[in-house]
Amino acid sequence: MSGHNQFALLRQRRFLPFFVVQALGAFNDNVYRQAIISMLLFMAVPEEELGLYATLAPAIFILPYFLFSALAGQIADKLEKSRLIVITTSMEIVIMSLAATGFLTQSLPVLLVALFCTGMQSTLFGPVKYSVLPSVLKPEELTGGNGLVEMGTSMSILTGMIVGGLVFTVAGSHGTVVAACAIIGLAICGNIAARLIPKVDAGDPGLKINWNPLPESLAVLRMARQQKAVRNAILGVSWFWFVGTVLTSQLPAYAVTNLGGEPTLYIFALALFSVGTGVGSLLCEKLSARTVEIGLVPLGAFGMTAFLLDLYFARSGEATVHGLTIGTFLQQPGSIRIVIDLIGIGLFTGIFVVPLFALIQSRTPKAQMSRVFAALNIQNSGFIVGAALLSLAAHKLLHWTIPQQFLALAIANALVAIYIFTIVPEFLMRFLSWVMVRTLYRLRPHGIEANVPDEGAALLVCNHVSYMDALILSATIPRPVRFVMYYKIFNIPVMRWIFRTAKAIPIAGAREDPALMQRAFDEIDAALAEGELVCIFPEGALTKDGAMAPFKSGVEKILERRPVPVVPMALRGMWSSMWSRRDSRLGRMRVPRRFRATIEVVAAPAVDGHTTSAPVLEAQVRALRGDHA
Repeated sequence: MSGHNQFALLRQRRFLPFFVVQALGAFNDNVYRQAIISMLLFMAVPEEELGLYATLAPAIFILPYFLFSALAGQIADKLEKSRLIVITTSMEIVIMSLAATGFLTQSLPVLLVALFCTGMQSTLFGPVKYSVLPSVLKPEELTGGNGLVEMGTSMSILTGMIVGGLVFTVAGSHGTVVAACAIIGLAICGNIAARLIPKVDAGDPGLKINWNPLPESLAVLRMARQQKAVRNAILGVSWFWFVGTVLTSQLPAYAVTNLGGEPTLYIFALALFSVGTGVGSLLCEKLSARTVEIGLVPLGAFGMTAFLLDLYFARSGEATVHGLTIGTFLQQPGSIRIVIDLIGIGLFTGIFVVPLFALIQSRTPKAQMSRVFAALNIQNSGFIVGAALLSLAAHKLLHWTIPQQFLALAIANALVAIYIFTIVPEFLMRFLSWVMVRTLYRLRPHGIEANVPDEGAALLVCNHVSYMDALILSATIPRPVRFVMYYKIFNIPVMRWIFRTAKAIPIAGAREDPALMQRAFDEIDAALAEGELVCIFPEGALTKDGAMAPFKSGVEKILERRPVPVVPMALRGMWSSMWSRRDSRLGRMRVPRRFRATIEVVAAPAVDGHTTSAPVLEAQVRALRGDHA
């Protein structure tokens, strides 16, 4: 697993054409929208007409998300997805041809109609954009794939704004022709790339489409709320758009008023935020060890709050010097701190949002995926509009300065994060376990991707060395795992909350608590019946001397009731690390001898649950572990 990285996806046809299509689409949208502003400035239109466009344009672009998202989600679930992407990119060619007419005739009404159509095309593309990924990527690739998509989107938006803003500056009177040719050419390139996307089966080809937008919008919103973790992941993504809207909408005035820069300094500030977001998105795969690690979400939220707070304190008043270029700004006292803050906000924003997308994709049934993302788009639109209105009210009614709005945003971000993590403790549980495992150990997985099934029920069997075994295994397996553990380990203070939140299954011996043991077997069988992964430690207790104990018959009782595939696994190097029984209880309270120990997690191919036995599985796990206790 450690030898892979998300950039390998850019060499594979199952991902690269899709990545190019979505990046070109975001780039073209922003070239177009910024070129309109550039044209109006070049034409020296009256300030009231420019203000009218600034007011109308965002509303016109976002209105289709409210009107057509539910319909788009149904269509994306019903149709084969690569075909739908070709259809939407073909629509983009037609829409950009209309927009080109608007540029050539310098007609603002035509440009606004095309802008509405662009919003409609983006609405249709949105649900299929994210529902494609879980169909073409393995579970362990979801975080990296989403990171690439978010990085590509951030960079495309930034470069599109720069290119669109420079069209008339560079081309002068020929700007209308250049803009018209550019947006049509980009649309054609996107359509060509779309035709290279391999076939992706429909999620629900038998779906009957409801053409009435209002009841269907309510239906998809209800569908998105069925799972608490998914519902709150959607809330988190919408909050990401809220924060991004407030921040980016204030950057133009902030760059001039508070940083004392020329208007071009705004692009520099936006670039810092965008680059930070791209880097943070790419870091998620490394930080998560290629699992869907929602423990990164609290890390991202706390980081966003910290850097937003510091941005307020770094420059809480207006600039004392004005007319600064990027170079002269960087020479001013405190400027490097502001640069670091803007990059930091973007960095932790990427870390915050990428695992949320991966969580939605991994926990949502494929037959409903596009409609759930349609619900996400509806909610995102509401949050974007709300962010714009609240920001306007804070400025006009409360007379808050831009730094004060950043301070309020930092406080609100902390409160929203606490709310989400309180009602869905799985986020905080995963964060605590992620911190513990990544702080104490260096993990080296082998054979996890190849041998742990991507979907469906399976029983994982592993040797039992330390109190941290379950957390270490969960950190290396892409899918959620239900761990069966001795009830006394389950009840360890602090760890109990983590295990209970992770839906671990406590078990006791027949002599200790026969009722608890029977409940455990019943819960194991129910979990396997639901297609989940269940992990047991068949030795029944932690090793006392580093050697493996014989496997007990409990594994055979499980397979008698539910003969699912069994994946043998082994932990290597845990005996001499922290939290094994090699040390006494007092010894474990000291700084461990092998802090940041290298731990190997090894998996072998699955065996048939109908034919295997406890002794056979024990021999396989012993062979996997070898001499690496």
